[in-house]
Amino acid sequence: MKQPVESKRIVMATIGSLGDLHPILALGAELKRRGHWVTVTTTGHYKDKVEGLGLGFHSLGPNWDPTDHDLIAECENLKTGTEVLLRKLVLPHLRETYDDLLAACLGADLLVAGELVYGAPLVSEKLGLRWVSEILSPCSFFSAYDPSLFVNIPNVYKLRKAGWFINRAVLDIGKLMTWHWWGPVRQLRREEGLRVQCSPVFKDKFSRDLVLALFSPCLAQQQPDWPKSTLQPGFIFYDRQKPKADENPGLTAFLAAGEAPIVFTLGSTAVYNPGNFYEASMEAVRQLGRRAILIGVKPDGLASSEQVLMLPYAPYSEIFPRAAVIVHQGGSGTTGQAMLAGRPQLFVPYGWDQPDNAVRIERQGAGLSVARSEYSAETAAAALKQLLEDARFAARAAEIGTRMAKEDALVASCDAIEAIL
Repeated sequence: MKQPVESKRIVMATIGSLGDLHPILALGAELKRRGHWVTVTTTGHYKDKVEGLGLGFHSLGPNWDPTDHDLIAECENLKTGTEVLLRKLVLPHLRETYDDLLAACLGADLLVAGELVYGAPLVSEKLGLRWVSEILSPCSFFSAYDPSLFVNIPNVYKLRKAGWFINRAVLDIGKLMTWHWWGPVRQLRREEGLRVQCSPVFKDKFSRDLVLALFSPCLAQQQPDWPKSTLQPGFIFYDRQKPKADENPGLTAFLAAGEAPIVFTLGSTAVYNPGNFYEASMEAVRQLGRRAILIGVKPDGLASSEQVLMLPYAPYSEIFPRAAVIVHQGGSGTTGQAMLAGRPQLFVPYGWDQPDNAVRIERQGAGLSVARSEYSAETAAAALKQLLEDARFAARAAEIGTRMAKEDALVASCDAIEAIL
């Protein structure tokens, strides 16, 4: 029988979208249930969500708005989005992030931080504080054994089968090309009397105490060049903060009224810069004569009909298992929910880790992908027709869902966190 752990003070830090926040909230709520004092430090935009769970809140710069259309559009540029995110949003505010995080961690027993919190290794070093790094996507590990599709250099993916040596050389070139990005980190380290030599994205974001790879081995398996301290428990889900499907009479009635619908969603970020996604999707299902649910549509947006239901929000865990196909942008949390539901997927990647998640599901025969620039009623209808008519997609997706159902990432993650307290 597991011995109870003494209550500790844990600080959890994240910068990013709801997709970044939700695993932190799930972990925080479970650690609080186990008797620990948990403070979540993130942008003020999420204050109500954090405090609504009875968790402590501490503001963390940059105090940005994750629903900002213009910023999201810049970050979703496939060629320059990563650089914009880091060099315009995150790094110019590094001193602010560091000071906020340092204040939050005074007297803490442990820090848990997402990978964009580049101040976390500095605070850990400054305070002598143990910490846990949280990684949500396979591409964040930069493995030469299992190369990822990087949105800003997609052609390099063609070298994927060239072997470890070639792919390691490609990553080394990437380190050299981005070395100048990290000047603000080196400067802050110098000012704080910390070691100046650093590799924030390729090495330092990985804690020597514990790295949590919060995605399923069904998406990507652990590789020899991942940090030795890595534990891969699987995806951690959190979408129960809103009513369940059976508490929405309109949704319940729609699901019961006919064949399984095609579900369309853009997650928590791309939905604020959707382009033609919803209009093209509606026309595609009209051409196919299928029922559909579109999630993320504002009340003043497109209108529902007998065949198409528009919803501003619906819990994925309640809707996805009842879908015929799930069409989405490919964010880590959305991808994980679709995999667990065991349904075929159509990806329309908008940026970041999304194209890599898409090709990983394509390689397994559980989905297809259409580039955002090529997404139209015609391309969507053609891909959906293939996913609906070829039974191999549904069979492979169901197999993945069955395997993932055996994972209990939340319990395994919290057990691992408690083990280093």
